[in-house]
Amino acid sequence: MMASWNNNRKIKGVLLDISGVLFESGAGVPIDGSVEAVKRLQSAGLPVRFCTNETTMTRNMLTEKLHRLGFSMKDEEIFPPIPAVCKVLQKRNLRPHLLVHPTAALDFEGIDTLNPNCVVLGDATAEFTYHNLNKAFQALMSMEKPILFSLGMGRYYKEEEELVLDVGPFAKALEFAADVKAEIVGKPSETFFSSVLEDMGVSPENAVMVGDDIVSDVGGAQACGMLGIQVRTGKFRPQDESHPKVKPDSFADNLLAAVDLILQASK
Repeated sequence: MMASWNNNRKIKGVLLDISGVLFESGAGVPIDGSVEAVKRLQSAGLPVRFCTNETTMTRNMLTEKLHRLGFSMKDEEIFPPIPAVCKVLQKRNLRPHLLVHPTAALDFEGIDTLNPNCVVLGDATAEFTYHNLNKAFQALMSMEKPILFSLGMGRYYKEEEELVLDVGPFAKALEFAADVKAEIVGKPSETFFSSVLEDMGVSPENAVMVGDDIVSDVGGAQACGMLGIQVRTGKFRPQDESHPKVKPDSFADNLLAAVDLILQASK
């Protein structure tokens, strides 16, 4: 299906989701055309940033994985939530109780976790046990002013051809139980998107986000003033094309098709 859109903005910067756009989560190969698509954007001189809610590995591990798959980017061009939340913790003198994936915990090195005064929740996958969730709940309830950080608020993602729960449902459970509103670090947070745009030196009206999550990627980007393109890879489902709230500026079969649109709008 040929991608098209009714757009009169000049594109000067591109934000790309990673899992579901560059490669399928759990797969060891890139999505067809995605390596070429990224190369075309880079060859055109457009600044590209890779925005992900990936919290099951460190940023360095993610960069190395992408390089193995054939992609070329610098570590600092990848924006995951953990480095961002670490800056927040240090700035606000916060000591987290961590419920995150054991591998990703390495990115919290140097962060004081003794006598916690907040909870940080990431995509802990198999670590989301009753025991661990209850410990996080108890930590929140012991605080005079409970603070909960959720690294993204995704509902689910696709891994090895199956949909699996993301961090969002577990964050919502803690919100309900502890009567606290989570602060989101990652997509679809406006603060997160703004920090990426600032790094590129591009205004929202001249930027586009390409993602497979119609709410966190496309909806979050549009709420910040960016354009949003939904790809039909990753967690995409046909129902997304008639989503009641989010209306993408365009749909594209994959990243390569989306890049065709973007390059037309960058001239």
